[in-house]
Amino acid sequence: MRYIFILSAVFLLYACQGKKQDHSVDKISGVAEERPVLDLIEANRLADLPLGCIDKEYPNKLNQTLSSDDDLLPPRDLHPSFYGCFDWHSSVHGHWSTVMLLKQFPNLDKAEEMKNLLSKRLTDENIGREIEYFLQEQNKTFERTYGWAWLLKLAEELYTWDTDFARELYNNLSPLAELISDMYIEFLPRLYYPIRVGTHANTAFGLSFAYDYAMATANDSLILSIKERARDFYFYDRQCPFSWEPGGNDFLSPCLEEADIMRRVLDAEEYAGWLGNFLPELSDPSFTLEPGIVSDRADGQLAHLDGLNFSRAWCLYGIASSVPGYEHLARIADEHIMHSLPSITDGNYEGGHWLGSFALLALDTQ
Repeated sequence: MRYIFILSAVFLLYACQGKKQDHSVDKISGVAEERPVLDLIEANRLADLPLGCIDKEYPNKLNQTLSSDDDLLPPRDLHPSFYGCFDWHSSVHGHWSTVMLLKQFPNLDKAEEMKNLLSKRLTDENIGREIEYFLQEQNKTFERTYGWAWLLKLAEELYTWDTDFARELYNNLSPLAELISDMYIEFLPRLYYPIRVGTHANTAFGLSFAYDYAMATANDSLILSIKERARDFYFYDRQCPFSWEPGGNDFLSPCLEEADIMRRVLDAEEYAGWLGNFLPELSDPSFTLEPGIVSDRADGQLAHLDGLNFSRAWCLYGIASSVPGYEHLARIADEHIMHSLPSITDGNYEGGHWLGSFALLALDTQ
């Protein structure tokens, strides 16, 4: 009976993964023996997540400030490009995921469906209406800065995709990206203190995505603004209280997100010294970090912890590849990905409407 149970468990594990991958876990060390791989099979599996929500209007969380009855409109009228996937920023996630997958895997099973969807949603007219929404007085802080960051990530992905299809979509999207860039530059000097939380408002996360966009598009004003404020906010930080993490609904690590933006804005030697003071425990080859545990994936707030595992992974991969002596962190990143990756296509919309993008970003940062 014991052997039957073990064989059943193994079968279920591979059924959840959808295929046999190099995702084995060392039972002694507790970390993945092989790095999880984003191949065509996995790409097709994860592509179903954005495809399943970009056109799904309801349920919907608008996060809207009303100025009059005239603002009481359905999501598709308020946000003709980004009305699906439960909320605006998750819709932008989904569009980024679709672009990223098509860019890396042009032979996806549903490639034509994905291209048609992008062409329908990222039109010049639709983006113009998204811009009008941001320009309304009551919406100047809408999606600041989490949704702003993802919009710039989408723009970066299109800008760096060298095809006529991508160029057309980027040209449509770029006025909104330029508006968000200008809003960042205007906002950052007014932000006296960074927001150090594990959810949407985290300042370091938003700065990281915005910085990548600025570097890709040679937006010198945005680059300078982010460099200055990141140094102001974080350069003298010491001994981040890593043991306090995670919070019960975190999908970002306040400590690791800070390390992620400073990795971008400091040179290699300066960053190594800063990191040693900020998170000294990371340099220990025996350092361990338990993945976030999701007790109920049907609870949208608790499912955030799957996102934490992916965002931790991309931060840890970044450090491991940037600082000599920190290579052991890649194994911990692998473990975090493998803890959550098999489960995010389980049919729970609470996580499925956004977790695919976090998984793809983690897999792509290796």
